[in-house]
Amino acid sequence: MAVQAVERADSAAASSGPAVASSGSTVASFGPAVALSCRECGERVPLGPVFACASCFGPLEVAYELPLGDPEGLRRRIESGPADIWRYAPLLPVPADVASRPNLRPGFTRLVRADNLARELGVTGELHVKDDSGNPTHSFKDRVVAVAVEAARAFGFTTLSCSSTGNLAGAVGAAAARAGLRSCVFIPHDLEAGKVVMAAVYGGDLVGIEGTYDDVNRFCSELIGDPLGEGWGFVNVNLRPYYGEGSKTLAYEICEQLGWRLPDQLVIPIASGSQLTKIDKGLKELIALGLVEDRPYRIFGAQAEGCSPVSRAFKDGQDVVRPVKPDTIAKSLAIGNPADGPYVLDIARRTGGAVEDVTDPEIVDAIRLLARTEGIFAETAGGVTVGVTRKLLEAGELDPSLTTVVLNTGDGLKTLDAVAAGPSATIRPSLDAFREAGLG
Repeated sequence: MAVQAVERADSAAASSGPAVASSGSTVASFGPAVALSCRECGERVPLGPVFACASCFGPLEVAYELPLGDPEGLRRRIESGPADIWRYAPLLPVPADVASRPNLRPGFTRLVRADNLARELGVTGELHVKDDSGNPTHSFKDRVVAVAVEAARAFGFTTLSCSSTGNLAGAVGAAAARAGLRSCVFIPHDLEAGKVVMAAVYGGDLVGIEGTYDDVNRFCSELIGDPLGEGWGFVNVNLRPYYGEGSKTLAYEICEQLGWRLPDQLVIPIASGSQLTKIDKGLKELIALGLVEDRPYRIFGAQAEGCSPVSRAFKDGQDVVRPVKPDTIAKSLAIGNPADGPYVLDIARRTGGAVEDVTDPEIVDAIRLLARTEGIFAETAGGVTVGVTRKLLEAGELDPSLTTVVLNTGDGLKTLDAVAAGPSATIRPSLDAFREAGLG
């Protein structure tokens, strides 16, 4: 197979030799990854546990030398791989033997053809729900953590950590347990009870911080610079460039499950915005590799009205995303200062998409709509995407005749309070009572 560079490290990075962990040991293979690249100024640095550019403080992301020139061979290799994200190992910053290592093997979740929901919404084209509630800890966070764990191993970290709105805390706890690492995760003190239980059950340390997620995130950034944080891999801070790449696998799977074709439209929830930006990156990589036909696609971002800084900036025609104080039932999306917000705006505008938001009552109604029509119980973030999809269709911004994919990123069992309900009726155990209740 011919190999060419899609993104190639400059000579300084290429000549610097293999990256080394703080302990001095040589870092294990990162597959096709060749460097970290600044998204603002383009400067390249060797692969390492860093997340910000030293020159301009812009965010770093993984740059690759991807296998071009033989799309059919690569497609066969992917299709013969395991039924999890490691089928895409040739496109990720992970070692070649990653599938044989102790990990939770997330991914390759179902893409549901949502014909019942389509009829309710007036969609005449294909409508699909990418249901990531089927991952090991029931959210898409298992994808990003799986990639981050491999980086943590490579850099010799012994403790896995994160700042989290809930789902990530559980994913880190489970992945660390499987990998034989210690975990210590940090959450806002007022998370949904289901997410707290799921984060605590894996045996690691779970620390509640008084304040919002943004307060938690600031605390973790301080801990990284303190001796207390030595040997700690924070998946969404110092391991963030690798962590984010796990979201690309959503793009890969959607296109493969559609028969190696791009969807026309995607509706993606926004918390930090990283998932949306990495899905776009994954789609562009598939095009560059020749695995899908190069044609236009549109990306739409979805937020809760009670935490909608990106939606507000989009509607106001602004390039700056102004932080807000979250106040919404969609706590998994309650990041008031989203790091990737400006990049989300760029992608929505470049692809001809939009960023929209919905109220808490609209979120609850959308959760019930998806459950009633397709048997999918989404958490509040899924209610946001379905609610925004309906709103965009009503506004004429989504084309109902095109192939549309809506993301559900988590399981409704984690956010039961949002849709708490009792039985339709309580009756005596007799047929007469059943008839009297009008249910027969």
